[in-house]
Amino acid sequence: MSSIEKVAVIGLDCAEPSLMFDKWVDDLPNTKRLMEAGTYGDLTSCIPPITVPAWSCMAASKDPGTLGIYGFRNRADHSYDKLSIATSLAVKEPRIWDILSTYGKQSTVVGFPGTYPIVRPINGHMITSFLTPDTTDPKITWTHPPALKNEINKLVGEYMVDVKGFRTDDKKWLLEQIYLLNDKCFRVARYLLNNKPWDLFWMVDMGVDRIHHGFWSSMDESHHRYEPGNEFESAVFDYYKHIDEQIGKTLECIDLDKTAVWVVSDHGCKGMVGGCMFNQWLMNEGYLHFVEPVEPDQKFAVKDIDWSGTTAWGEGGYYGRLFINVEGREPNGKVKRTHYESFRNELVEKIEAIKDHEGNLMGNKCYKPEEIYDKVNGVSPDLVVIFGDLRWRSVGTVGSNSIHTFENDTGPDDANHAQEGMYLYSHPSLPARGRVDSPTLYDVAPTILTQLGLPIPGGMKGKPL
Repeated sequence: MSSIEKVAVIGLDCAEPSLMFDKWVDDLPNTKRLMEAGTYGDLTSCIPPITVPAWSCMAASKDPGTLGIYGFRNRADHSYDKLSIATSLAVKEPRIWDILSTYGKQSTVVGFPGTYPIVRPINGHMITSFLTPDTTDPKITWTHPPALKNEINKLVGEYMVDVKGFRTDDKKWLLEQIYLLNDKCFRVARYLLNNKPWDLFWMVDMGVDRIHHGFWSSMDESHHRYEPGNEFESAVFDYYKHIDEQIGKTLECIDLDKTAVWVVSDHGCKGMVGGCMFNQWLMNEGYLHFVEPVEPDQKFAVKDIDWSGTTAWGEGGYYGRLFINVEGREPNGKVKRTHYESFRNELVEKIEAIKDHEGNLMGNKCYKPEEIYDKVNGVSPDLVVIFGDLRWRSVGTVGSNSIHTFENDTGPDDANHAQEGMYLYSHPSLPARGRVDSPTLYDVAPTILTQLGLPIPGGMKGKPL
């Protein structure tokens, strides 16, 4: 039996295991074939389970606190208004292709979040991800080597890194764009597999995430916006079948006797009930104060806050970030350091007691960063808040009579992320263990290193499966 010489990873952002492994498995023949020949199951994501930082957590086997990346936007310092976008400049820890480079191994990386701009040229080939501003601007470098973009443009025309403006009511346009994004990504992936040398290949398709956020309510009968027989009822199912066909075509480009194949997602997906207006709640409870009376649906803005009277504020997103206005830490800090922990505990108790629109406990969970991360680098939230087991998102706007909303503050959105993503891996030399639901995304990088016969660096959070 041949040994593993290469590893190929097909990343599907937001792919949901209950759909791939259970509900639709018999309609996904290529995925099913890999499942029957290998090991698969739920893959527990990081906290919070969001694209940035989850993929880098997976490739570095380091948690968000160690990376110092808690979302797309992070506080750059303890001032109120300075935020930084988590591009590749924020990723200080080596990811697996950086490690492979030290052994002379070559990697091909396509669409992996957190790779733009290219600051540490890869030993191999790279196409950056959805935070790339513009692939048509000649001054922007989105490939390594830079000349690779000429090959890509010749192959697929204008290359897409994302569907810009995917939170839209124009669903026909959105569906067309998601397929266009997917087809260009996989076509480029197969070109690179066939024409460039590689020991590790890792691609990430963003289309699964985009179709979930755009069309989940069209297929989820339990969703409050579901309409039986709607025009897009099969959109998500059809896309999963399309993905499976893409996987099948991609496997044809790989020597499966020599290559361990992975399919992974950074987190899963579930229907979103609505939003909890985090700052409205903080205002109602007397923690957050505005200079002037708030207007309906007013966006949170630093300039509008009365910092001399504010003790805590929050941020919107798929999860909530709570910040405490600490004396001596923030410019106009109010909470004395000696009272910090008791005040934080008070907030935990109250947030976890919030009820939903029907008067039932929402099921919120607050995490203290130092209790869930190995290190706490950068400027972390004082509390990481998961609303309603991720069935509710955090909404930052204020100016409502209720803390519950069913309109998303960033545009139409049907779904939130789920803590459990999915994984499967297969190679003839590996035992087919069937379903194993215990792994975490931190285990992926050390397992790949082990499959390639390389040592695992100290400090990795995961373990080889």
